[in-house]
Amino acid sequence: MSDLVTGDAVVLGLRPARLPSRALAIVLDLVVYVAGYVILSIGLAFAIASLDAAAQAAVTVASFLLLLVGVPIAVETLSHGRSLGKLACGLRVVRDDGGPIRFRHALVRGAMGVVELLMTFGAVACIASLVSARGRRLGDVFAGTLVIRERVPGARVMPVPAPPPWLAGRFAGLDLSAVPDGLWLAIRQYLTRMNQLDPRVGAAMAARLADDVVARTGAPAPVGVPAAAFLMAVVHERQSRDAARAFRPAASAPAGAGYAAAPAAGFGPVPGAGYAPAAGPVPVPVPHVAPAPAAPVDAPRAGGFAPPA
Repeated sequence: MSDLVTGDAVVLGLRPARLPSRALAIVLDLVVYVAGYVILSIGLAFAIASLDAAAQAAVTVASFLLLLVGVPIAVETLSHGRSLGKLACGLRVVRDDGGPIRFRHALVRGAMGVVELLMTFGAVACIASLVSARGRRLGDVFAGTLVIRERVPGARVMPVPAPPPWLAGRFAGLDLSAVPDGLWLAIRQYLTRMNQLDPRVGAAMAARLADDVVARTGAPAPVGVPAAAFLMAVVHERQSRDAARAFRPAASAPAGAGYAAAPAAGFGPVPGAGYAPAAGPVPVPVPHVAPAPAAPVDAPRAGGFAPPA
């Protein structure tokens, strides 16, 4: 990844394209342009057959410059650095600061491309790309541009393991507002990779993260709960709260509340109207029975979490 830093001290995470992908894109572009040039030359051969040799040579040179130099410059300018070959390979030409290129950048690249691509059959461009740390050819150096990869394979996101069933809802009253986002990220990274770690190293990391959570929440460490299981239960509780907060506007009003509440202004019954809700049986409220506690309240423990010996 490129360590390019803009004038605003912003690090750009750009992935410069290397020689194989750039060579493939150039070959695809040249195939298209050369095919167009051959078709145009055949058409011009019949059109300028009656002209003298000097006129035919002038038309041939003009068509060569138009298709193999002017068309690539126009395509890169109009497509903001994505020609047909680069689009097929997932590449794009950008400025050194990460912005889209303009006509002057495409003009310098096209002019230098005649020398290092067409006249030397790509030898100069290959050498310059291999020497450059970011794979730039001479046209990129003089134009102040960079060819980057647009299609980058995304990383697979592993789900956080579910906590044990006997810990479900046990930390519903825990205050998690003081736990910073960096600690949540560290806990998530540990839980998604704990099976790949050494058992002792993983246990030590779990104990340290669990102690950090206990210190942030101000609650005593639960007795008899392993550190990894505690972290799973806490993350599951935070996810449940985030989901409830996200869907609260749609689920906050109980079913049938719109019929029992007083009508709002502008939507009440109109005197003399023919519609009225039919009277029905009044539902009897069912008393709420509190569930029995799943386990006795844990006693405070001063030692915190400790990895097993």
